[in-house]
Amino acid sequence: MERIFKTEIAGRPLVVETGKIAQFANGSVLIRYGETVVLSTVTAAPEPKEGIDFFPLSVDYEEKLYAVGKIPGGFLKREGRPGEKAILTSRVIDRPIRPLFPKDLRNDVVVSNMVMAVDPDCLPEITAMVGTSIAIAISDIPWKGPIGGVVLGLIDGKTIINPTLEQREQSQMYVTLAGTATKICMVEAGANEVPDDVMLNAIAEGHEVIKEIVKFINSIVDEIGKPKFTYESADVPEEVFAAVKEFGWDKMRAAVLSDDKSVRDANVSALQEEIAAMLEEKEEGLSSWAPDAVYKLEKKVVRDYLFREHVRVDGRALDQIRPLSCDVGVLPRVHGSSFFQRGQTQVMNVCTLAPLAEAQKLEGLDEQTTKRYIHHYNFPGYSVGEAKSSRSPGRREIGHGALAERSLIPVLPSEEEFPYAIRTVSEITMSNGSTSQGSVCASTLSLMDAGVPIKRPVAGISSGLIVNEENDEDFLVFMDIQGIEDFFGDMDFKVAGTTEGITSIQVDIKVEGLSLDIIKAAFEMTHKGRLQIINDVILPCIPAPRAELNKYAPRIISMQIPVDKIREVIGSGGKVINKIIADTGADININDDGKLYISTPDLEAADKAQKIINGIIADPEVGEEFDGVVTRLMDFGAFVEFLPGKEGLVHISKLAWNRVDKVEDVVHEGDKVRVKLIEIDSQGRLNLSIRDTLPKPEGYVEEEPRKREGRPNRERRGGFKPNRFENNNDGGDEGERKGRRREF
Repeated sequence: MERIFKTEIAGRPLVVETGKIAQFANGSVLIRYGETVVLSTVTAAPEPKEGIDFFPLSVDYEEKLYAVGKIPGGFLKREGRPGEKAILTSRVIDRPIRPLFPKDLRNDVVVSNMVMAVDPDCLPEITAMVGTSIAIAISDIPWKGPIGGVVLGLIDGKTIINPTLEQREQSQMYVTLAGTATKICMVEAGANEVPDDVMLNAIAEGHEVIKEIVKFINSIVDEIGKPKFTYESADVPEEVFAAVKEFGWDKMRAAVLSDDKSVRDANVSALQEEIAAMLEEKEEGLSSWAPDAVYKLEKKVVRDYLFREHVRVDGRALDQIRPLSCDVGVLPRVHGSSFFQRGQTQVMNVCTLAPLAEAQKLEGLDEQTTKRYIHHYNFPGYSVGEAKSSRSPGRREIGHGALAERSLIPVLPSEEEFPYAIRTVSEITMSNGSTSQGSVCASTLSLMDAGVPIKRPVAGISSGLIVNEENDEDFLVFMDIQGIEDFFGDMDFKVAGTTEGITSIQVDIKVEGLSLDIIKAAFEMTHKGRLQIINDVILPCIPAPRAELNKYAPRIISMQIPVDKIREVIGSGGKVINKIIADTGADININDDGKLYISTPDLEAADKAQKIINGIIADPEVGEEFDGVVTRLMDFGAFVEFLPGKEGLVHISKLAWNRVDKVEDVVHEGDKVRVKLIEIDSQGRLNLSIRDTLPKPEGYVEEEPRKREGRPNRERRGGFKPNRFENNNDGGDEGERKGRRREF
């Protein structure tokens, strides 16, 4: 039966329609926020998936271009694979809902959000997140939700909930926040160096709104929610794990204590073989539980070391960062390069500069159509010792790349200051935790090495969390998590920023949520860490961006030309601009607003092109002299190109001080001549003179204007010219006088 539920978020109506569309799904809603419309569905397989040791959840976010009145580009004219924005949105929805599913559930669960209409003031991402929460909550799929979600902006120090398009353009941050009625489940943020305390207060304000959303969803569940189905647990049987724990607890404690990941992995692998043999000896077939049981045992040992004894497997203190090192200029010929290492995590980063015309073009549902700064992140199999061929980037690679990109954008110079498209690429050469934040540090270094005048260095660091399973108010936060602590801990809280404030946040959690006390402790820990990296590592390596660009980087000169001069610079069929490009070797791009960019590695060529363009857009004044080239000869004179794209006529009488009978006697096509602009007539035609650039001969007497053969010399006669109706009588009658005309 169709049901409609209504509420309001940030002063805009939220309408939820159920029971009509997609009724075969386990849960479905058509959710409207303002004029944004999203169809959110969730479907679960009836049986568990065989042969897997994880919960198989998939979250899709489908951008339909008809939602914003666009037809897709390309030959097929239909939506293809998800764009980067859609993938990132899928990740943002996935992260807060995943920890609330049972960890031992092995049934496939697929969440789908199809964006069908977009109101720019009502974000489809948040609409989809709330729709997902409602769809799962009213379904029969086991889940500990619901959650709510909002976007936070910051204008003049005031937190804005779900900012409109105009407000987003003014905001100092864009924070996606999700949570339950009691805890924060996810934070994803980009910010313009926002102080930690301001960010924390904004999160607290946002959580109050989330509580109201959760209350609204619970009211829907109370009316139409389905009973949750039962499922076959995939957890290790209690008696099996008890036997493994008794046999291997002390051995596992010894096995994991090493600062070398490969040694630790080898120790655990050997212990797993022992445990498998022990289980098989106990009962045939029990050894099949060995991998899951060893994973569970290792997790408990690592957490116990941290929480009970404050001991980390590599011997570090809780607030201690692994050994740091870095270098710049590590690759020849590239525009900028760096190498950053934190413990056994290594990142090599390369920066490339290009004209703004090479900025990435985007096709999506929002107003952004180009992206000037691009960060790509590559995670090959060899970085973790796996024999795996390289593939196209997955969601993880795209997400980590976007996080590093978001971290650096606030410190980049404006297009006016630095008219370049910028691409940084992070190649992960070795991974043992927190490669995304290593990419932030490496990107800062390569940007500075390339001579990009960033405002301040940016560093990234992560903190981990262990929560007491018996009392979630009892917790431990620690700095710079490595792989094993990420796997077995409860949180990966990544924060990047400068000495002045936060530029990005990404939080992954494995518990049901974080309290504000945990978030505050994580902010304090990461603040200390990023300052240490900036002051102790980055600045000693390269104190400031290089004053000069790499010799292989393009030199770009930006100019603003009058819009009415664009046609002159381009010329008929591109004749003028193509000639400039051919003569100088520079690339030239002109925007419709008159912004012009000259790009070439050769600074002299760029200067030459700029001078030529300045000549074209300049308005020559009468009396100025120029060097020109004869382009055409006519009976009455010669045309001379004295500025690129500008031609004028040198009348035969202005070729020389002496009498000239034929133009060819003085000049020929292709001759280089010096000319003087002597007149700009009422139609804008330019009249030039060669003779006026030459000394006047001594004793020169100006000749009378020549009389053209077969025609009266009008210049000498002047006055009125009789026409065929005119007689030679003095006066004549009135009709004769009307037949006269003025001749100049």
